[in-house]
Amino acid sequence: MKLLVTLICALFMTGCQSANPLSAKNDPKSEWWEMAFIEPDYMKVWVEDSSVQDITGKVFSRTGGGTAAGGEPEDGTESAKGWKGVGGSGRKVVGADLPIRIYVRWQSIVEQKTWQAWVDIPEEARQVMVSSTNQRCLQTPDQKARYMASIYLGLAPGGVVQVWVRDSCHHPLKVARAQAEIETLGPSQGKNQGRYAYPVSEKSQRYIEKFGIPYGSW
Repeated sequence: MKLLVTLICALFMTGCQSANPLSAKNDPKSEWWEMAFIEPDYMKVWVEDSSVQDITGKVFSRTGGGTAAGGEPEDGTESAKGWKGVGGSGRKVVGADLPIRIYVRWQSIVEQKTWQAWVDIPEEARQVMVSSTNQRCLQTPDQKARYMASIYLGLAPGGVVQVWVRDSCHHPLKVARAQAEIETLGPSQGKNQGRYAYPVSEKSQRYIEKFGIPYGSW
């Protein structure tokens, strides 16, 4: 009798899952999540270092660095104001559970300043990261769910850090904002004679001369 009840329950659960058009139970998914960096147009950055502390308390160092996703459209508009898009390729944070906070240190090329910050990641962000790979988009239930959860850190002049995650429909959702502090040792923590990763580009210089750096828009 016990075996029969167990079998009936199992069949019931399977039927419920198969009847749910948004279930991504059998969709392929990565066991890790990815982190990417973005920048406002023309406001180039160089990410020196990053670390992640996950919900178990473990800290993972050197989780990403280098350039950030951005552009220099030269379309005559003040495109550096605000955030026009959230995208770019990320890097898997292998071995880490969901993030509880993230550290980032970066060079703001247009300011010739180096910033650093720990950013707290709220529970709502982790919930979206989980649901994005375990539930299909309501508008496209026939399409498979996202393969990998993503988190994006936007780095802007003035030490502004914005954080987004993508939901099951690939829409970016802002989940956090932080104010970084100046790294007093300077670029490369004083190990590179004060040199920055690269000079301000001609396109960025032209933009800044015309429009300035739009502090307060991020």
